[in-house]
Amino acid sequence: MNLRDKTVENNFGLVHACCKRFKNHGIEYDDLFSAGCLGLVKAVDRFNPDLGLQLSTYAVPVILGEIKGLFRESGTVKVSRSLKELSLKITRASSEFENENQRFPTVSELAKILDTTVEKINDALNSAKIPLSLTAENDDDENRQIDLPQEDTIDKLTERLAVKQVIKELDNMDRKIIELRYYMHKTQTETAKELNMTQVQISRREKKILTFMRQKLSV
Repeated sequence: MNLRDKTVENNFGLVHACCKRFKNHGIEYDDLFSAGCLGLVKAVDRFNPDLGLQLSTYAVPVILGEIKGLFRESGTVKVSRSLKELSLKITRASSEFENENQRFPTVSELAKILDTTVEKINDALNSAKIPLSLTAENDDDENRQIDLPQEDTIDKLTERLAVKQVIKELDNMDRKIIELRYYMHKTQTETAKELNMTQVQISRREKKILTFMRQKLSV
């Protein structure tokens, strides 16, 4: 077995990790895996270690790109029973909320009402195309309703996985700063206190980390 084939075989785990995110979305797992493997082969062939990226960082978006192609080609995605049931609950909850508050609920409010996660609410909304709005103010400071655009869940997943791969390349301190600031939503002052640093040190370090991450993700 040559080095290329061995590298592909050693990274099948990446393909499985990506495919599992799309189970029960209307395409057989074997088809997802085949598309993912095609993406992996493309990534291995195109990968340039001199760019400073790990293969996994480069490969995940390529794998997901091939999987996304399946959904584009197949048209409407089949929806699992659990998502259909959640969609019905969202419809009822949205109607009740609108009647009581004279506006549509936000995704976070629906997640709280239905005791579930924002991610599951988004999946159900995307599958059912349920209209959702956010309350905002116009130039006259009067409340109005703005349609909330339905985001591409698969695109968001691609970005999320790529970011996670880059975060793994950070040293422990830098990873902790990102976790505190962007996953635990702490202020720079709170982060500095927890890490026994100054706010200025956190600010400077954070800028360097974000610059590093942007460079990695833009390759």
